[in-house]
Amino acid sequence: MLGEPIRDRRAERHEATRAEILTAAWAVAREQGIAALSLRDVARRVGMQAPSLYSYFTSKNDIYDAMFAQAWTDALDGIRTLKQTLSDEPREALRTAQLWFFDFAVSDPARYLLMGQRTIPGFEPSPQAYAPAVAVIDETKALLGSFGITSDDDVDLWITLSAGCIAQQTANEPGGTRWRLVLDRSVDFYCDALGITKSQRPATKAKKPIGGKR
Repeated sequence: MLGEPIRDRRAERHEATRAEILTAAWAVAREQGIAALSLRDVARRVGMQAPSLYSYFTSKNDIYDAMFAQAWTDALDGIRTLKQTLSDEPREALRTAQLWFFDFAVSDPARYLLMGQRTIPGFEPSPQAYAPAVAVIDETKALLGSFGITSDDDVDLWITLSAGCIAQQTANEPGGTRWRLVLDRSVDFYCDALGITKSQRPATKAKKPIGGKR
């Protein structure tokens, strides 16, 4: 029919093959470790020779870049969905949010290492790939801010508590629950330190706004 857009089938096939390569790359990374990603093994899984990968990605780091963006986009989508269901009660909401991200991270150690650790020499995510990671931090700040938590230091402490529990679990008991069981207590420690009770928001105190000078 007149007026219908013309499909670019070549571009569609190109993107479908890129997606297939990324799926294969994640599978190899989960088996061999994220830093040990073998392009030869990735290519074999999609039925091509390793040099053919460069028709879809400019380098091995380009594949890592796409994987990084995909991982943080998945986290962003999950957090935005989660926030629609959170309680208005601060401690309950923060417990739920912390538990969700913990489970997201530890469910896929290879993905977590790429997202949050510098395990690949010479790899730095591009600004485009890093954008969803920034958006996750912005969503976290917005959640904390909804309960009156707005200082840089308090946001940093929240992220540190979450990342610390994830790091301990993945390093010392992968697949277990030891540090998952202390998440509620870590939230209570955090809320106690900020004066957050079940029935009130944080006590007002002078704090530097996010983005302010330290």
